[in-house]
Amino acid sequence: MNGNSLRRGSTRRILAGFAALTAVATVTALAGCSGSTGTGGAGGSGDADTPAAAGDFPSYYPADYQSIVDGAKKEGGDLVIYSNTDQENWAPIFRDFQKKYPFVKISANNLESDEVFQRQLSEMATGNAPADLLVSNATQGWAEYAAKPDTTLAYESPELSKLPDFVTLMPNVYAMSMDPVGMLYNTAIIDKDLTSIKDLADYVQANKDKMKNKITTRDVAGAWGFSVSKAWADNAANSWDTLGEVMPFARPETSSGTQKDKITSGEYAAGFLISGAVGFPAEKAAGGLLKFVLPKDGTDVIGRGIAITPKAPHVNTAKLFVDFVLSEAGQSAVAEGGLASYRDNVKQADGLHTYQEVEEKAGKDNIIVVPYKATSEADVKAFTDKWNGLLGK
Repeated sequence: MNGNSLRRGSTRRILAGFAALTAVATVTALAGCSGSTGTGGAGGSGDADTPAAAGDFPSYYPADYQSIVDGAKKEGGDLVIYSNTDQENWAPIFRDFQKKYPFVKISANNLESDEVFQRQLSEMATGNAPADLLVSNATQGWAEYAAKPDTTLAYESPELSKLPDFVTLMPNVYAMSMDPVGMLYNTAIIDKDLTSIKDLADYVQANKDKMKNKITTRDVAGAWGFSVSKAWADNAANSWDTLGEVMPFARPETSSGTQKDKITSGEYAAGFLISGAVGFPAEKAAGGLLKFVLPKDGTDVIGRGIAITPKAPHVNTAKLFVDFVLSEAGQSAVAEGGLASYRDNVKQADGLHTYQEVEEKAGKDNIIVVPYKATSEADVKAFTDKWNGLLGK
């Protein structure tokens, strides 16, 4: 496996994706809760507990940045987000953003990965598109959506001058987080420390009767599942040999949340290619019952893209939010919510997850970065046929 790490500006590895329409769940998040672990205001200046004072912005922000704040107030302070990000991941971000800008009211619609784009395109076609921001880690979905004209607003955050180049995933699409994809298992069923997907395959082979239909992986019919599965299969050492040993015992699921719930209940003993946004909080909340592992035979890392819609009804409020999530305070909140922050000045601590932690646990040489790039229909079919052909019947 190529050993280049993300921070050294490595050549990004394979990405693929495949769109599938799935069910939608809508959740609204309004006022933030109390308490804060943010380490500074927007851009790392000031206190995350303190509302932004006029002109209280980092020196590298534009001199007229206060006009964006004033514009947001005139818009009424509303902010509408379409995303596939769970509310537990959003909670610290919304809390600290609303402490900085207490006049903002946030409505966050929690959709499936592909539906973020499908809904936005459908509403744009009717001339009534209420979303200000799109947030998704469906790389194929982003590649197809952003390839269409007038689907994102051109906005260059002042925070970009302080961030690595990889933060710009596509023109006008920035990484809110760089999330690892790992393995989750129930320690009450698997009584062995696992450090890789190969370890899981070996355990399954040694316990075939016990492990029948007890493993789960992501359904490759969806964009996210396809992307991370193909990335791992194309880049991990001896990947297809390992998959040949574990996949006959596996069943697919359409979300990491469903996988986590079924592993917790014991319906499954383990699952692989599970989002760290689900895995990290699950391990923390389980009191030792669950363990989330970044596999040493290959850990995918996938950017969670954020962009402003082309005719955002609350465009100034959306700009404030983008700048905040890219800032030091915002990235601290990102980490607190179970997503992986990438700013060097966000320090690893209990409950805070960073890209530095991913490098440490998985090993720099074992990181597989999933770039934002489309995959042809022929390649999608060839991979899904091969993958699904290994699944247990």
